[in-house]
Amino acid sequence: MQGSVDYVLIKAKENGVNVIGLTRGKDTRFHHSEKLDKGEVMIAQFTEHTSAIKVRGKATIITPFGTVDTESE
Repeated sequence: MQGSVDYVLIKAKENGVNVIGLTRGKDTRFHHSEKLDKGEVMIAQFTEHTSAIKVRGKATIITPFGTVDTESE
């Protein structure tokens, strides 16, 4: 993969936040999963294998494009 690499910072606001990496290609599949506890931070990277990152639970997500908080209902 050439050029700039995008990183995403995820900070858990509660215990049990799931961070799931999804693959590229014809079929999108889960390829990695992490569980974060309150206050833990994960730095994730988009690569030739990772095309999407899914976050479940209350968290703050910081990207080069801005910051967003997940919502709970």
